[in-house]
Amino acid sequence: MNLLALADFNAVAVHGGFGPAARALDRPKATLSRRVAELEEELGVRLIERGARRLRLTEEGQVLHERTRGLMSEIQEAGEAVASRAPVPRGRLRISAPIVFSHVVLCKIAARFALAYPQVEVELVAEDRMADPAEDGFDVVVRINPPHDELLVGRRILSDQRWLVAAPGVPRPDNAIAQEARGVRSETDVDMPAAMTAASSSATPLPAVVLSAASAESLWTVKTDDDTVFAWAPKPVLRLSSLLMVREAVVAGNGASLLPKLLVEQDVTAGRLVRWGIATGAPVEIWALYSSRRLLSAKVRAFLNMLQDLPSQT
Repeated sequence: MNLLALADFNAVAVHGGFGPAARALDRPKATLSRRVAELEEELGVRLIERGARRLRLTEEGQVLHERTRGLMSEIQEAGEAVASRAPVPRGRLRISAPIVFSHVVLCKIAARFALAYPQVEVELVAEDRMADPAEDGFDVVVRINPPHDELLVGRRILSDQRWLVAAPGVPRPDNAIAQEARGVRSETDVDMPAAMTAASSSATPLPAVVLSAASAESLWTVKTDDDTVFAWAPKPVLRLSSLLMVREAVVAGNGASLLPKLLVEQDVTAGRLVRWGIATGAPVEIWALYSSRRLLSAKVRAFLNMLQDLPSQT
């Protein structure tokens, strides 16, 4: 049996069609179709129903997929195990990371890595969805505050904060809740006091720019440099689908917003934005993760090592 054709057939089955598989593998769709047709001819059976809107395996195709996909994964892992012993990182390195982190931080690291390791082909995909390393073919996925997952291991590469910022000309409204919140000092006291909860309905509205997909928050609670805790009830004046667009709108004076420090720190330093406070609560943690089922290859190890020095590089 042609193992290359079998691998292409399993890829089409896993990704749910020739088009998605071609995009995931960066291979021509026609090549995948030809390989599957050759496999069908070799076996003398139809494996995939053509003409359907969605991919549908025949009974024979389903049996072949279930019996061989595990074997193909073991073959791939065996090859990666051998490659991991190579002294020089090589091959293709695919990375999935959140859009803001990719644009602000990771693109610089990827460019530096490509120069340091010319035998590695780097592909960085900026996306906010939760990509799966095994199913989507990524070597590394970067996630914000990831939940525990036994199938993924990795390293915390950075901590971040959420800053409440606005343009210099945007007035900061008075807020009665701030007076009741004064004196909150320790981190254990940073959680919203009962008085703030009770007064949330009477909080002064704060014109705000928010993510369109974000759930509405009853209050934005931030601590200022003098340890005073303020809380406002955000009133959305503009909803946008990307934090990059939210930043642009805030710089333009449309309202205040809670944004990652990584995204707006330079704006605050340059005077384009004013920081009103830092969001209370646990810090934001950024992790680089990879499949626990695969041995750590030389290219992934080298990339993680470069990320480990991230605070001093950015």
